[in-house]
Amino acid sequence: MSDSIWGYEPTSGYIAGTSLAGFTVEATDGSIGKVDKYSDEVGSGYLVVDTGVWIFGRHVLLPAGTVQRVDTADEKIYVGLTKEQIKDAPEFDKDKHLGDADHHRTTGEYYGRHRRV
Repeated sequence: MSDSIWGYEPTSGYIAGTSLAGFTVEATDGSIGKVDKYSDEVGSGYLVVDTGVWIFGRHVLLPAGTVQRVDTADEKIYVGLTKEQIKDAPEFDKDKHLGDADHHRTTGEYYGRHRRV
């Protein structure tokens, strides 16, 4: 496991440069939505997932380290979190998350506690 929650695990199958936009995201207990935006920047990788009606149209930020497996053939991303853990994550404002170091820190700490090995 990598030291940073913000990096894709080497075992996830993610290849840098692969477009993840539109991929379905699967929690351990079901689908949570589709990738709206993503980054594979070293040390700052993430997925922004549009949850649709599941959480009242909310977007959630998932650090790259929560990704367990990327299935490019089926366009699915599997994360090692339950739907409840994702729902209980710090509130995400998609318009200001990139410049907010405090949100980045609290989100990383939250998911770091829940990440499965």
